[in-house]
Parts: sequence; C-alpha cells; structure tokens
Amino acid sequence: MKAFCLTLCLFTTLSSFAATSTPVSYKSGDETVQGVLYKPAGKGPFPTLIVIHEYWGLNDWVKEQASKLADEGYESLAVDLYRGKVATTPEEAHELVRGVPEDRAARDLRAAFSYLESRQEVKKGRIGSIGWCWGGGYSLNLALAEPKLHTAVINYGHLATDPAALAKINASILGIFGGQDRGITADDVRKFEQALKKAGKKVEIHIYPDAGHAFENPNNKEGYRPDDAADAWTHTVNFLASTLKK
Repeated sequence: MKAFCLTLCLFTTLSSFAATSTPVSYKSGDETVQGVLYKPAGKGPFPTLIVIHEYWGLNDWVKEQASKLADEGYESLAVDLYRGKVATTPEEAHELVRGVPEDRAARDLRAAFSYLESRQEVKKGRIGSIGWCWGGGYSLNLALAEPKLHTAVINYGHLATDPAALAKINASILGIFGGQDRGITADDVRKFEQALKKAGKKVEIHIYPDAGHAFENPNNKEGYRPDDAADAWTHTVNFLASTLKK
C-alpha cells in the first residue's frame, strides 16, 4: 500500500509539473546571451513568454515563475540580462543594475523575441513578456519597442504616459501594483491606465491597497503579501489565457 501511495504521489507530482528546462543561448548583436527555456508537456506550437528577472538577476525565484508558466502551457524563456551574475544583497543588486546599459538590455530582449519567433514549436503571433520590478519595467519597454509583441505583464515596473510612446504599443497590457509602493504610486498607476485607455489600448490594472513594492516575492521578508501574491498570480494566469492563448 505504501508503495502504491508513493507511486501515486510521484505520478501526481510529475503530472502537475511536467515542464522541462534547457539552457539555451542566442545572439544579441555581436554578443551571446544565455537563458533557460521551459517547455510545456505535449506537442506545440505553444504560446510563448519572455520572462524578465528582477534587479537581483536570474535567480531561483524567477526560474520558478518561468517553470510555473510552462506548466500553464506557455513555452517560457527566462532571459539573463546580467550575463551570469546574480545578486544576494541589495548593494550587489544596485551595482549590477547600474552596470547594465539600457540599450544593451533592450537589444537583448528584442533578440530574445527574434530567437523565439524562429523556433518551430512557438505559436506565431503569440509571444508575450512578463517581468517583476526592474524586469516589469523592461516588459513595458519591450511592448513599446516591439510592435509584434502580443501581451505584456508588468509587475510593479516603471511606467510611461507619453502619448506618442504609448501609441506604439500593440500588446495587451496587464499591470499589477502595490498601493503602498513609494516608488510607483497608485496615482501614477492610474495615470498610466488612463493614458493607455485614451490611446485605445487593451489594459487591465490591479492595485493591492495594503501591498508595497515586490510583494509577490516571498524572499521579500518584510513586504511579502501571500494572499495578494496568490490573487495576482490568478489574475496573471487568467489574463494570459484570455489573450495569449486565443
């Protein structure tokens, strides 16, 4: 009986988390960028996501998010914009983020889009992006720069309200923010939402009144809000299903 239960539990675990991960590399100009590609179970083509890390770098938490997204049916490329470096302290994170030229990060993300677009198992016209914190801002930047991006999820990343810039966006936008975030205020988020709606863009915004910055990451010991994080994940899954999977 114990053996049966163990086998059943193992089968359930494997069935629930069937994604596989593979280290990959792609060209960005004259440079080579590394990443981890998470593939869903089954046969493609799959809708696909570019997964953009926080200012900590491509750490285990971001890889876990990419794997969870693959379990939802998306081929997910977790990009490494730090060229293999990962911060363990806020001081290291600030140093690393200051060392990334904005034009290089933008080029790396456009190159990631081209790399995914060239893959046979990727569903054409169904490439999106998702990021948190620093990566959330770059998810928006990619939507501003890449007209073929289908969907962009911005988790407490920097915003834009310039009408000329927003007019370039073709992606559907999901924004998730903390009402207590002192860097990206609720008023700024509402202005962003209004500007997108005025520009005729598809946008869905969720502001969690009692949450601050980076509230979805359990490594943020002081600011983690598990209930809000779970609700934000539900909104993310539902939004992606209603846009990227259609």
